[in-house]
Amino acid sequence: MRLRLRSEEGFGLIELLVAMVMLNVGFLALVAAFQSGAVALKRASKISTASTLADAQMELYRALPYNQLVLDTTAVGATDTVYKCDLSLGSSCPNATTSLITATCAAPIADNCKPTRIVNGPDQYAYRIDSYIVAYTPATGGAITAREERKISVVVRDATQPSKVLAREISTYDKSTAG
Repeated sequence: MRLRLRSEEGFGLIELLVAMVMLNVGFLALVAAFQSGAVALKRASKISTASTLADAQMELYRALPYNQLVLDTTAVGATDTVYKCDLSLGSSCPNATTSLITATCAAPIADNCKPTRIVNGPDQYAYRIDSYIVAYTPATGGAITAREERKISVVVRDATQPSKVLAREISTYDKSTAG
């Protein structure tokens, strides 16, 4: 009976099972690390592309004279709640579009006159570009009165989830650029 109790038969199988469980836990941890890395890279790629698209839209406005920095009146009226409730317009949601600088743009409406548009980035994802042009008077001290400027905000959103802002770029334009 003692020989039987001291026998090591079957311990090799138990050791093998324990080793396999430990290897599986290690492999699952590696797979999870790779998966979270892939998600982080995808998110960083979308934010980078959105920033590039915001800069390209802002370049459209930088090329225009001051008096042409407007959005199309009819296109602004057709915008959705996500557009009308953006931080760029303040807190007077949902009728915040009244503070936008609008005019009638020639047909077909150019990209700089569209308040919102959908574009495909180089990564083949759809992005929504929202533009806001509002009157802005900077605060000054003393007897100096500031002249009105136009503040342009470009917001790039995920086209499938418009409430998700990926990039925001803001710039002001002075009347001295009127041409």
